[in-house]
Amino acid sequence: MIPNWMPRPFNRPGRRIRLHPDDYYCLGTKRGAITERWFSSITPALNGPLAPADEGLSKVSFSDAYEDNAYFKDVVDALGADLIGDELFKKYGTWPMYSKFFDNNMPLFHHLHFSDADAARIGRLGKPEAYYFPPQLNNHPGVFPHTYFGYDPDVSKEEVKKRLLMYEAGDNRITELSRAYRLELGTGWYTAPGVVHAPGSYLTYEPQWNSDVNSMQENMVWGEIYPKEFLDGNLPKDKQGDIDAAMALMDWEANVDPHYRKKYFLPPLPIDTGSKDWSEKWITYRNPYFGAKETVIEPGKAAIVKDQAAYGCIIIQGHGEFGAYDDAECAVMLRHNQLSGDEYFVSEKAAKEGVNIVNRSKHEPMIILRHFGPNAGHPRDK
Repeated sequence: MIPNWMPRPFNRPGRRIRLHPDDYYCLGTKRGAITERWFSSITPALNGPLAPADEGLSKVSFSDAYEDNAYFKDVVDALGADLIGDELFKKYGTWPMYSKFFDNNMPLFHHLHFSDADAARIGRLGKPEAYYFPPQLNNHPGVFPHTYFGYDPDVSKEEVKKRLLMYEAGDNRITELSRAYRLELGTGWYTAPGVVHAPGSYLTYEPQWNSDVNSMQENMVWGEIYPKEFLDGNLPKDKQGDIDAAMALMDWEANVDPHYRKKYFLPPLPIDTGSKDWSEKWITYRNPYFGAKETVIEPGKAAIVKDQAAYGCIIIQGHGEFGAYDDAECAVMLRHNQLSGDEYFVSEKAAKEGVNIVNRSKHEPMIILRHFGPNAGHPRDK
């Protein structure tokens, strides 16, 4: 796969995404800094009128020439079940999820993603998502490594509505009504549609559904001001300006759940590989949409890694062989529009047969984050 960089017109880059320092604003200051990298994506980004139509779409590399490529979406369409398997192809007709790194030095705004029903009104899909905080990519924590989720159980809808009505009157300070959790490296969270959240400033690996639609409830974050269309601009046109319609996007019971951490915090779940040469653990699970694993090959060791479903992956430490590729390696510093040897997509057939992974380092582990669709067999109830 070819690195798929994403600019955002808000926040500031955390500079942990392994992009060359000169390239964070290489698309122009009006586009903002590159703060994200998307993996296995067939989803165009909702990035405003200045964004090209194909922004967000991953590409597949066919050779060492950067120009020799095709959109991943077209490859999925062409190969169908031969790539993603019968189950996903019959149910969704395409690859249904993607993952990303987001790398912000400041926390993000308090916002939510739409449910399927709400997103369908504007011709889009709902967006559940999950987070994992890899130690290998977090040499510094940014300015606020805490995430707000939902609202305190004692907060009322009327209190939230009052803050939303202040959207253009000054800082609505809506996170005063929320609850923040200090983020722990090597763990993660699941965030359901309709749950308001303000992600903290760690670089985050984020498996999610094929969507990019939200509603922002916080109007001012660390000195950055967001216009009211960030709150209601994704609502149907006849509902824009209707605070009650924006309020209705929330799953209120989930937002004020007194046992939120118990239900949505994701400590890693080790998987017994039967070998000391390699290990893996579930890092995203407990949802009906997607799963993710962290796979570790010890120094100088090899493993044939088998799975029952297709997946995308990103190598975040080490170098060696990945299946047919003998030049697999984590990125240290990439230029924009440069090929890399750290990102791959594995067909269901290849996953079932097993991918031979070899760590050529004598000293460092080879660490791979792997994201799956809903057929990966990840634990959903633990």
